[in-house]
Amino acid sequence: MRHYMGVLLVAMCLSGCAVVTVADMAVSTAATVVKTGVKAVGSAVDGVTSLAKSSDEEKKPE
Repeated sequence: MRHYMGVLLVAMCLSGCAVVTVADMAVSTAATVVKTGVKAVGSAVDGVTSLAKSSDEEKKPE
């Protein structure tokens, strides 16, 4: 009977670790998706602002 109690205790501890691992993986994935989205938006803004700068420079008479 003690053997089964030990196995049950170990199984409960391992299942807790699995839940923490899955939650950590979900948070890491969400953070990566957000970081990638921010980089994409930043690149788009850089592209638009560089186009605006180049068109402003073309309009200036020298």
